[in-house]
Amino acid sequence: MVGRPAQPEFLTVGEVARRSGVAVSTLHFYEAKGLIAAARSGGNQRRFSRDVLRRVAIIRVAQGFGVSLAEIAELLEPIPPGKRPSAAEIRAMVGGWRVMLQARIDGLILLRDRLDGCIGCGCLSQTECPLRNPMDELGSRGSGPVLLQRPGRP
Repeated sequence: MVGRPAQPEFLTVGEVARRSGVAVSTLHFYEAKGLIAAARSGGNQRRFSRDVLRRVAIIRVAQGFGVSLAEIAELLEPIPPGKRPSAAEIRAMVGGWRVMLQARIDGLILLRDRLDGCIGCGCLSQTECPLRNPMDELGSRGSGPVLLQRPGRP
């Protein structure tokens, strides 16, 4: 039986870029933001553990759905860069993602359900605006461009 050739334990930044489809400069940016981590070779070259490919894939998928890098970093926190995650760490990460995604879904449903009352007003600041100023909550805070920003409200 012929086995597969042994895969290297660490990958160069070029190999990670080629295999993940992400530019080298993007990988450097992710590393600077603490989303991924590299070790250094004796010649001071970056070397990434193989788990970085999965981590980069998670980052790219999340970005594709509009999740900010700050949110991604927070959600990846249970699994430090360069470490192979345990089952418990993966469960913790997934739990955080579920909470974040549900909050986004709830916000979009609220937006959808209240949008009919806003179409046509144009300014989003009228006394009865159901999206930005429900029940004129901002009126008690003074005049001017004050926005209502509370968790769970668009």
